[in-house]
Amino acid sequence: MTRVPDIQRLLRDDIIAGKLPFGSRLRIEELAGRYGVSHMPVREALRELHGEGLVVIEPNRGARVRPISVTLVEDLFDIRSAVETMLARRASERRTDDHLRALQSAQSVLEERVAAGDFLAVPRANNIFHGVINDAAGNPGALSLVDRHWLLVAALWQRHGYDDGRFGRVIDDHRHIMRAIERRDATSAAMLMGAHIEKAKHDLLARMAADPKPDIGTT
Repeated sequence: MTRVPDIQRLLRDDIIAGKLPFGSRLRIEELAGRYGVSHMPVREALRELHGEGLVVIEPNRGARVRPISVTLVEDLFDIRSAVETMLARRASERRTDDHLRALQSAQSVLEERVAAGDFLAVPRANNIFHGVINDAAGNPGALSLVDRHWLLVAALWQRHGYDDGRFGRVIDDHRHIMRAIERRDATSAAMLMGAHIEKAKHDLLARMAADPKPDIGTT
């Protein structure tokens, strides 16, 4: 029997790959046929993906892949910038040697993924790097705000692709952030994190604007 996490993974992968476009209806009957399961695991998977921010469930209207607009993307990054800037500051003040080792390990994995051309694995490696910083900050409430939409942002990157210099910029930014946290330089860590996220926002919006077949709105 196919388990709910399996359907959740298949649905997530199809959304990220663009097989289920942003804004498209997700009909339980069709999805059950698509994945060869009953209605119940599909319903459960949709609820889980709603929690991840990839799916919107509307009363009396069913589910659909979250519609994307430029405004939504700007809002997501603005929230992330405000929260992660604060978390970087706190991490600089509260980090331990164990956090530094975990941060270096996460960065090494990310750089290995980039060097190997394993770009599908890069968003997850990037999330782990930021997760170490957020864990060091010791603010679980703020962390939940950051985590909620990272899969949605990863899906957008996967859909629209990266320019040739994107990963080099990410690696360089991370190294500077790591040095600030190691020195317990809270002001620099916060400033560098804010700039890092702003650059990501502008890079993604540029990729979206250049997409010849966008499935996003403009409002």
